[in-house]
Amino acid sequence: MITFDQVTVVHDGATAPALPLVDAQIPEGELCLLIGPSGAGKSTLLGTVSGLVPHFTGGTLHGRVTVAGRDTRTHKPRELADIVGTVGQDPLAHFVTDTVEDELAYGMESLGLPPGTMRRRVEETLDLLGLNELRDRPIASLSGGQQQRVAIGSVLTPHPKVLVLDEPTSALDPPAAEEVLAVLQRLVHDLGTTVLMAEHRLERVVQYADQVLLLAPEDEGSGSAAPGGFPSPPPPTPALSLRGTARLGEPAALLAVSPVRPPVVELGELAGWDPLPLSVRDARRSSGPLRERLAPRLAAATTAAPPHGAEPLAEVSRLTLIRDRVPALHEVSLSLHAGETVALMGRNGAGKSTLLNTLVGMHKPTSGRVTVGGRTPHRTRPAELLRHAGLVPQEPRDLLYADTVAHECRTADADAGAEPGTCRALVSRLLPDIADTTHPRDLSEGQRLALALSIILTARPPLLLLDEPTRGLDYAAKSRLVTLLRQLAAEGHAIVLATHDVELVAELAHRVVVLAQGEPVADGPTDEVVTSSPAYAPQVSKILAPQPWLTVSQVREAL
Repeated sequence: MITFDQVTVVHDGATAPALPLVDAQIPEGELCLLIGPSGAGKSTLLGTVSGLVPHFTGGTLHGRVTVAGRDTRTHKPRELADIVGTVGQDPLAHFVTDTVEDELAYGMESLGLPPGTMRRRVEETLDLLGLNELRDRPIASLSGGQQQRVAIGSVLTPHPKVLVLDEPTSALDPPAAEEVLAVLQRLVHDLGTTVLMAEHRLERVVQYADQVLLLAPEDEGSGSAAPGGFPSPPPPTPALSLRGTARLGEPAALLAVSPVRPPVVELGELAGWDPLPLSVRDARRSSGPLRERLAPRLAAATTAAPPHGAEPLAEVSRLTLIRDRVPALHEVSLSLHAGETVALMGRNGAGKSTLLNTLVGMHKPTSGRVTVGGRTPHRTRPAELLRHAGLVPQEPRDLLYADTVAHECRTADADAGAEPGTCRALVSRLLPDIADTTHPRDLSEGQRLALALSIILTARPPLLLLDEPTRGLDYAAKSRLVTLLRQLAAEGHAIVLATHDVELVAELAHRVVVLAQGEPVADGPTDEVVTSSPAYAPQVSKILAPQPWLTVSQVREAL
C-alpha cells in the first residue's frame, strides 16, 4: 500500500538530509508505528505520504514514495485526498469550519459524496469517538484533547485507504486514547485500512503495532545489529551526508535496539525477560519472580512529600468559574507550597487548563478567591505577575514570535532582566542540538515546547505552571525535563503540571489532584491516587501490583 524507495528529504540550504534513508514497504491493512528520537524526521516522513512534502513544505524529495500506486512526486496533496487522511501534531492548523459536525462533514463535501452517505458517516464517527455531546459546539471552545478527537474524526469520515497520524493520542486522556486506538484497530482489522502512525507515548500504542519503522542510526540504539540483516541501500546522491538507514521489522526486535522504549520494555530488559514484553499483560505473566525479589524492599517504593512552610506560594479557595454559561470550575480549593510538584489529571474538558489560566489571571473568578504571591492574578499586570507565576501553555507557539531561536532567547533575557545567555543555556540543556539560526516554526512540537519552557524559566517564577509539557517529547527529552524540574523543585519552586502523561506523573509528582467536570474528586500522594485508578496507573504499577512501585528507576534502585 505504501512504498518508500530510497527516500530521504533535503531542505533548502541544508547539507544533510532531514531523515535517515528509508527503503521499506508497508502492506495493506497493517498498523505501522513510526518511532525515533525527537528531530529524527518522523513528521517529515509522514508528510511525504500525503504529498505535503515537498509540494507544500518545499525542499527536495530524493527517491520515490508511492501510495496505492500513486507517485507522490507527481500527485499533489489534493490528488491524494481521496486515499490518504492526515492528522498533524497541531489540531488547530487542521480545522476549516467552526463547529464539530461541520468539520466532520467538510472532507466528504470536498470529495462530492452524496448527502445521505455524509449524514450516516458523521453519525457513525460521532459515536465512535464519543463526540455526540459536542456536535454543535464551536471548535474554538473545546479543550485540546477534544480538538484532537475532532481532527481524527474529520479524516475518518471520508473512509481513506491510508491514515497518516502524527502523535494522535498526545493530547488525549488515557481512556480517550484507548477509545481512539480501539477505533484504529477496528479500521485496520475490519476494513483493511493502512495506518502509519508516529507516537512518542509508546506505552500506549506499541502493543497494537504490526510493524515498527525505526528512524535512528544504529549508533543511537543499543548497538545491536539490525534485525533480519536489513540492507543498507546506496545513498541517493553522493553530495549528501546521510544520517543512517531506517529499519523496518517486528516490534519486539526493533525495540530491543531502539533509543526510545516504553517502560514495559525497560522493565523487561532490567529483569532479563526473554522475549521482551510489549504489553502489560505479557509482562505480568513473567513478573512473579521479580515481585518476590522486590518484596523485602517495599520501603523504597514510597516517595516522601517535600517539607514546606506554612505559607503557600499560591492559594485557591472555593473557586467557581462560569464561561459562556457553562460551569468550567466548581468549588475548587488548592494550596501550592514551595518545593512541591502537583499533577492535575482528569479527562479532556475537566477544567485543568482553565485552572492554570486562572492562576495567571487570564480568567476572572465568578466566585471564590485566587492569590499568587499575595496578589490577585486577574488584577495584576502580566509583567509583574510573571515574577511570581509563569505558564507554559498547551500551544507553545503562543509564546513564540521571533524569527530565530537566538532572537527568542535574547528577548527573554531582556524581559526577565536576566544575564545575557541565561535563556540560551536553558535551551541547550533541553535541546542540545538546536542551532541559534533555527526558526521556531521549523522546530517540532516538542522542541517548540522546550523553547517556550526555557523562555518562562528565564524569569525564574516561584510558581511554574505547565500545560501538557511532554507533548512531542521523546523519552530522552522527557528525562532531561524531569531532571530540570526536580532541580527547580529542590530550589523551592512550586510546580503544577496539567497532564495526561501518567508516566511523567509517576516520575515527578509528589501529589495528584484529579478533576472531573470542574470539581476535585481526588487529592492525595501520587502513589495512593494513581495506583487506585486503572486509568491513571503507570505501566510498572500495573505490572507489579499489588506492590506500590511506580517507575523503572525505583525498581532499578531497589535491586
